[in-house]
Order: sequence, then structure tokens, then C-alpha cells
Amino acid sequence: MKLEFIFFEAVLRDRFVDYLSALSLTSEQRDDHFGWIVAVPEDQLDDTLMNKLEAYYEILQDEQMQMVEAAEGGLEKHVAGFCVDLPDGNTTTVSIPPELATRLLANFSIEEVHTMFSAVAKSALQPYNGPVCKL
Repeated sequence: MKLEFIFFEAVLRDRFVDYLSALSLTSEQRDDHFGWIVAVPEDQLDDTLMNKLEAYYEILQDEQMQMVEAAEGGLEKHVAGFCVDLPDGNTTTVSIPPELATRLLANFSIEEVHTMFSAVAKSALQPYNGPVCKL
């Protein structure tokens, strides 16, 4: 499994990839219709590294917000999205209102949001109508 980070500016993506390299971590990058995805294999990460990545990602996201606010049109163009693992093994990005993304990230780690969205996707695509206690 891979932990995915999305970037809307190539310069911020590149800084994150450089940071990963400095920590001796490998990653894969790909274009997404929302931005650029940097995927880090979770088997490389312990709690300390995960915390470092999340902290640095938050710094870059703050910079992204400042870039958006400074750009023409400002927050009118602001979008947010989270990577979701689908039951068939594919991934997709779910777009949500930026205010909701901010509230989620204020209370949950990126990993927790990813787990929550993936669980919702599984439940939506593989419905179970019985009692929750029997899952």
C-alpha cells in the first residue's frame, strides 16, 4: 500500500520529493486530473517518518494556500481532494469543499482521512445491509 500526497504546484511537489530523498525514501510521481500525486510505499515508514512527512506536507499545503490566495481569483479556484483506495485495488481522488478538508485535517492525520474515505468507498461499492456488529 502507498501513502499518497497531492500537490497543485509542481514546485511544491518537487520540494516534497527532494525532502523524501533527503530522508532516503523512495516515491513514485504521477499526474492526476486534480494535480500531481507523490506516492510513498508505507512499508518504508515508521511513526517517526510518518509524522515528519505529515508535518512537512502541512507546511507545503500552507504555502499552497498562500499561493492560491495571492493568485488572481484567489480562493474562488481553491479545491481539495483525497486519495481513496477502491475495493478492486485501484485508487481515485475524491474532491471535497476546501472548508471541509481543512476541518478534517485539523482533527485527523492524512492517513486517518485516507482510511476513512477508503472505508466509505468499500461500503458504497460493496454494500452490506445487515447489522454492523456482524461485519
